[in-house]
Amino acid sequence: MSDSEQPADREEVAALRAIVEGTARYTGEEFFRSLVRNLSAATGVPNAFVAEFADQRTRVRSLAYWENGRFLPPDEWDLAGTPCEDVLEGNFCHHPTDVRHKFASDPGSAEVESYLGVPLRDANGAVLGHLAVFDTKPMPPEPRLLYTFQIFAARAAAELDRLKFEKMLKDSEERFRDLFEEAPIAYVHEDLDSRFLRANRTALRILGLKPEEVAGTVGTALVPDTPEARRRVKDAFASISRGTDPGGLVLELCRKDDGRSVWVQWWSRPDPGGKFTRTMFIDVTERVLMEQEKARLQQQNRYLQEEIKAAHNFDEIVGRSPALVSVLQRVSKVAGTDSTVLITGETGTGKELVARAIHSASPRKGKPLIKLNCAALPAGLVESELFGHEKGAFTGATARKAGRFELADGGTLFLDEVGELPLETQAKLLRVLQEREFDRVGGTAPVKADVRVIAATNRDLAKMAKEGKLREDLFYRLNVFPVRLPPLRERTGDIPLLVRFFVNRFAGRMGKRIETVSRETLDLLVAYSWPGNIRELENVLERAVILSDGPELEIDPEVLPVAGATVDSASPDESGQNLVRVETDHIRGVLTQTGWVIEGPNGAAKVLGLHPNTLRSRMKKLGISRPGHDAT
Repeated sequence: MSDSEQPADREEVAALRAIVEGTARYTGEEFFRSLVRNLSAATGVPNAFVAEFADQRTRVRSLAYWENGRFLPPDEWDLAGTPCEDVLEGNFCHHPTDVRHKFASDPGSAEVESYLGVPLRDANGAVLGHLAVFDTKPMPPEPRLLYTFQIFAARAAAELDRLKFEKMLKDSEERFRDLFEEAPIAYVHEDLDSRFLRANRTALRILGLKPEEVAGTVGTALVPDTPEARRRVKDAFASISRGTDPGGLVLELCRKDDGRSVWVQWWSRPDPGGKFTRTMFIDVTERVLMEQEKARLQQQNRYLQEEIKAAHNFDEIVGRSPALVSVLQRVSKVAGTDSTVLITGETGTGKELVARAIHSASPRKGKPLIKLNCAALPAGLVESELFGHEKGAFTGATARKAGRFELADGGTLFLDEVGELPLETQAKLLRVLQEREFDRVGGTAPVKADVRVIAATNRDLAKMAKEGKLREDLFYRLNVFPVRLPPLRERTGDIPLLVRFFVNRFAGRMGKRIETVSRETLDLLVAYSWPGNIRELENVLERAVILSDGPELEIDPEVLPVAGATVDSASPDESGQNLVRVETDHIRGVLTQTGWVIEGPNGAAKVLGLHPNTLRSRMKKLGISRPGHDAT
């Protein structure tokens, strides 16, 4: 290097140093501001700016603009007809003089004499923007200065590229953060000991966690303490440790806030770095509960249908008496409809058997026949049994329970002793009959019910309605198709058939061989008035088969206190008196055998096949009471 070049070299080095020192400690906006200010000072050109493409590549906006010793506000302008247009096409552009005339259509060039611009390119060579200086005086070419200018244009391009990448990264992080946080699927990051590192909002909602509780939560602590649950989790973690996904395993977890069970379908795999596990799960609680409920109902239906088939054969309604034939004709006519049926008759006449026959011959026979004895439940529980209840509806309601109407959906509901329903429940039953919907106890949403109702009673419902003990509108709704079952004393011609039927059944069950029934026994059975009807006859014959030792069935006269002429041989008045006397003697004899105990498995009501209240009513009517004591 010659002595004549040394001052220029020193000047160039000073310019480079000034620009380097002026921009080294800045990034972003401050870098660009420092760059144009120091570039102006180092080159001796009063005006300098750096710009990038705007939203469209036909416009640019300034990142920093230095003019005559001050920064101008950010600006944006069209490229067409300006010196910048050629630069942003990727060309180095230097106009030493006459810029105002060359670009006369550009208002910004009105006082500009000279211009120097360099494109800013990214690593792939794409133009991002440009760095430029301009002056109101000529700017002759200076190769070393132009070289320096290009060096710092490259530095500016690198910073601009970095900022764009940083913005893209920030935007990407925000998008992924939004996807992570707002995703409808639960995401959890856990360490190798199942401690939560991060969890999105869906995971917090499903698991009952607060944001501040995430860091202290151990995933395995949410698993119920049961051998099956622990085994499933252990197997799943063993699978993860081998680098394989458990593959949609369904797990039961306990929410942290209230301890409620929640079922999730779970996928999990180790992070490639091996420092944490990425877990994803969805809430399948509703599906699991529905499947459990479906399985329970299917099991219950199978049980009910098997129980019905085992205990009842609808072809075994035994008898050929005109009274029974008339009933069966009415049953066959109504069975194919959906009409409500009211079966009336004394206790023990077979009302439930007729209800089953109606259901068995109906289009609903593929669905269960559900029974509720309205007299067998306390008044406070009848409504819950009929309509079900929600969890927490009353003390002891620890879970939702389906009522008989829900269980009978699509099938038939048999309401025995319907006259015993409380008045409040009667109103709700009327609503179901009218609108085919009901509310569970403690519920707010109505539940639809496609149920056929068959009701039965041994009481005079019309009389109860007049006395205000039964809603008249409910009586009319129940009494759409009445079926009256005759008592056994009105169909004495069926007694020999019934005797043979029950004797064969009980003998088969007990492994005995009974070929005949003695004539005296048949006469005795036919003569008796049977206040307990078929149920009482069944109980008497079962006891007789148990006591029988030979092929011929005989009944001890003491079992049925029938003496003298048969009812058929007496006058009408005498017949009535004989029936009352026979019934009185028989009930008194059974009470004596049971020690005057009415209720219970060994009580007189059980022996006679009567409801305890019915037996008390008959005793009161017949004037029967224990000598010196009240009946118990």
